[in-house]
Formats: sequence, C-alpha cells, structure tokens
Amino acid sequence: MSTGETSLQVQVQQALGRRDAAGALALLRQAEAEAPGDVDIRMQKAMARRMVGDLDGAIAALDEALAIEPYNFVALLSKGALLERTSGGKAAASVYRNALKILPAEPPTAFAPAIARAREVVDETTDALVAYLDAKAAGSGLTLDAATQARFDEGVRIFAGKTRPYHSDGILLTYPRLPAIPFYDRSLFPWLTELEAATDTIRAELEGALAADEKEFAPYIAYKPGEPVNQWGELNHSHRWSSYFLWKDGARQDAACERCPKTAALLDTIPMARQPGFAPTAMFSALDAHTHIPAHTGSTNTRLLVHLPLILPGPARFRVGNEMRLWEMGQAWAFDDTIEHEAWNDADKLRVILIIDIWNPYLTEAERELVTGMLNAKNQFFAN
Repeated sequence: MSTGETSLQVQVQQALGRRDAAGALALLRQAEAEAPGDVDIRMQKAMARRMVGDLDGAIAALDEALAIEPYNFVALLSKGALLERTSGGKAAASVYRNALKILPAEPPTAFAPAIARAREVVDETTDALVAYLDAKAAGSGLTLDAATQARFDEGVRIFAGKTRPYHSDGILLTYPRLPAIPFYDRSLFPWLTELEAATDTIRAELEGALAADEKEFAPYIAYKPGEPVNQWGELNHSHRWSSYFLWKDGARQDAACERCPKTAALLDTIPMARQPGFAPTAMFSALDAHTHIPAHTGSTNTRLLVHLPLILPGPARFRVGNEMRLWEMGQAWAFDDTIEHEAWNDADKLRVILIIDIWNPYLTEAERELVTGMLNAKNQFFAN
C-alpha cells in the first residue's frame, strides 16, 4: 500500500471515529477507486452506511466485501446482525449459521455478545422450523410404525439443521453398502432373549471375578508413550474405564473363561464374529461412577456389538449417532459401533456391561470368509 493510500485510510478511520459518516463515505469513494480489491474499504463503507441509518446500503457494502473474501467472519457476522434488524431472524439465520461454521478458535472477546446472539437466532429458527415441519407431517394423516417414525423424525432434524447425519466410519474397515443403522432391530437376533435370561448367571460370575482380583480389570484405553491420545487423555491408563476379557481379538482368554465357565459356555452358543487375529472380543466393561466415555468409532461395520447390562446402580446413558438410550437391566441391544457413539455412567457406583462381537446380519456367509481373508492378507502383505 502506498503512502498516499495509507494516509487516506487514516483519514477514513479518523472520520469514522468522530462519527462523520458523510466525510468518511466521500473519502471511501476515493479509496475504492485507488484500491478496488480492498476488503477493509468495503467494511468501513458498511460501518459508515450503518451510521447514517442506511442499513440496506450497509448490507450491500458487506456483500461487496464477501464477494472479494467469502469466508470473512466479521463480514458474515455483521451481515447477519443487519439482516436480523431489517428482515427478522429467519433471514438472518442462514448467514449467522455460515458465520458460526468459520468461527475462529479464539475469537476476540469483543465479539462474544454478537456470537452468542448468532447462536441464539440459529437455535430459535431451527427449533421453529422443526416444529413447523413436524406439524405439517402430522397433518398428512399418514401412520408410521415406530421404527419408521423415528427415522423420519431424525430426517426432519437433519434437514432442518438441528443435527447432522452420522455414517459408518470404521477405524480398520468401512465395508461398502451396509446400512448405517445405530441400533439394529431385535428380530434379527432371536438369541438375544436367551442371553437376557442368563443375566443373573452372568452377573454372579462377574461379581466373582471382581471379588477375586479386581486388578485383572485393566484400563481399556492404554496408549504407549508418544502416541497421540486425542480425546482419550483423561481415560488413558485409567481404571475409571476398565475391562476383563473373555475373548480378545479372536483369542479365547482361558483363565478368564475358567473363572466364568457358564458365561463362556453361553458365548460358545452365540454367533460371535469369528475372525482369527481380529475377532471376536467379549468382555466385561466397567465404567466408574460419574465417568464419560467420549465420542468415538469402532473398527469395522462388518460386525456389530451387543451390550448386556449386568451391574446398573443408577442412570447410565448411551448415544449412537442421533439416538440416545438408557441401559435397563434384562435388556440387551445390538448396535453399529462404527457410527459415532459415547457413554455416561451418571450413577454413584460402578456400572458393568457385557460386550460381545457379532457378525453384521447383512453380510453374507461368503463375504464373512472373504473379509476375514482380506484382513489377514493385508497383515501378510506388510509382514513380508
């Protein structure tokens, strides 16, 4: 920028400082001619237009700035505020939403009230849209079964921007064309009833294992020094989330199975995902009082996880995608852990569940064999 342009910019700032909007606008016309691609000039013009009450002119100036720099956070936030004044929250919501998408990690404190207002308008507008869409759907006269209604309701909230869609995202393998279903229909697993009926038997053996040597419940999260722990910092090497393996990565844990023989025998009757070197894993998973397992995804959608609560001293929540459930004694469920999920033990005492790997029911027998071979072949490839 030349000395003359710098001086002109200083004069504009001085005019705005003494609230001489007319003088500032005159100087800005000259500045625009000299620097047609300068975003700051458009921002100053918007400020001057706002000073004289020309809100439409201020919006137009901000649009000029955004045409040059579409991801200018201040311009978007300012435009949202002006649209809210001229046209209401609905008109402002989409602009505010775009501003919040590019919110700086540490925005200046001076922007805090405007950011809070942007969030408020977006939330109010989104909630109003959801209510409107729900009412329209209710007026259709169509009757849906519970599962279809839940899917449609989730679709409404995704469409309205209230939440986001969740997809399978396996750490090891995301197998294509399998449905991304958070909790699978129980009818696909008729043996769940038998598993649930054995709750007392399994719990008795679990309590025996806890009493015999609670130290055998090892921290589930155990990163090596130097490995990035990401969201696991609080639980890394912590007994607040611990596990006792009956099967681990496809290997039967003989000592644990001998200590829990009835549970081990029951596991042998369940169609666990058997992939030598990879699966199944079957374990008692213990979560300490008032402990949160942060959002994460599992290894592959070719298998699902089954949860059976065994010790449940109070409320405990579990979220998969957009669906939140409470564990209840005597009730098991199967879910896709490659969809983002997290858990909370809100009770004052330890919560323990049984976790079992099973095959995804939409995988054919041939695919099960081929996928297992593929996983082993990859290990062989890198071993040679």
